[in-house]
Amino acid sequence: MRIAQPEGTELAFSLPANADGILPDRMIAAMEEEGLILPAFPFVESQIQPASLDLRLGEVAYRVRASFLPGPDTTVAERIDELKLHEIDITDGAVLETNCVYVVPLLESLALPPSIHASANPKSSTGRIDVFTRVIADGTRRFDMIAAGYHGPLYAEISPKTFPVLVRQGSRLSQIRFRTGEPLLDHDELEDLHAHERLVDCDDADLAGGVALSIDLSGEGSGGFVGYRAKRHTGVVDIDRRGGYAIDDFWEPIKARPDGSLVLDPGEFYILASKEAVQVPPDYAAEMVPFDPLVGEFRVHYAGFFDPGFGYAGAGGKGSRAVLEVRSREVPFILEHGQIVGRLVYERMLAEPDTLYGTRIASNYQGQGLKLSKHFRAPT
Repeated sequence: MRIAQPEGTELAFSLPANADGILPDRMIAAMEEEGLILPAFPFVESQIQPASLDLRLGEVAYRVRASFLPGPDTTVAERIDELKLHEIDITDGAVLETNCVYVVPLLESLALPPSIHASANPKSSTGRIDVFTRVIADGTRRFDMIAAGYHGPLYAEISPKTFPVLVRQGSRLSQIRFRTGEPLLDHDELEDLHAHERLVDCDDADLAGGVALSIDLSGEGSGGFVGYRAKRHTGVVDIDRRGGYAIDDFWEPIKARPDGSLVLDPGEFYILASKEAVQVPPDYAAEMVPFDPLVGEFRVHYAGFFDPGFGYAGAGGKGSRAVLEVRSREVPFILEHGQIVGRLVYERMLAEPDTLYGTRIASNYQGQGLKLSKHFRAPT
């Protein structure tokens, strides 16, 4: 379904009757034109993604004592005034240190209608360098969730966990999706979609609560390696620098073990990959849902959005493995090859995007296997 406009008229934002889905790229652009998204500066190239909008950092970062939620009837600015230790001008770049908490006003604010709500997530390249970031709105009780009808500013909470990072005004660490209705597929709808599109490349797909993804610790197809463990006490990573760093300066490769296991050390950060290759059809989007802590003492996948066309043959993919950001908690934990570590839930798009995730927009992770973030040079 496409939203048509009469020839010779300007695009005006409107929703179809009984709209139910995630808003695609052209409707995000229309929201900005109609004043529902209020950027301090015009959008830059590639800021609008197929099913989301990248959010840009403003000119100042506030170092705060602790993470917080404002709660009802309180603004984020009021909480910053209570908790800030100092403020940093990041207009031309500044380093955010590990295990410190910063809050940065974003260049985009919102004036949502009552029919549209939103959620945010770290960008893939943010999660893959272990930068913990969440979006906060005034009066909210939840991170990364923006209520229908919200009018106000947005802020990013940022806490680098492994590498110190260099950021500046305009850096993009988070992304936001806009929804109307309840587009999440139920179990029967997911089974039907999988029957028609084969969402994952296995014959016995587990679809209970979403498409199950398991860990690949075999080393097959990746030269005998199963992942990377982040090094400590490294140099700074410039968030906006592509291919600027040697892998060996920041990561230790992990070889496959004969028994197909991996012991996660407490406090260490790992990049691993799913055993399954997945795809997202053009008129759907997907998200990695939080992992159930009752199944194991580890956290998987900070960056959860999968755009329409991810891994899709028509967008230059042949199924893409999900790269997983993994951190163990207080105790060592043994992962086994094929162990389920997360689930992908699928949602309907309100309309197919004009541009799919893939080669036409130079997407960084189309057709990926085990792959680090765009900041690191590929091995030669």
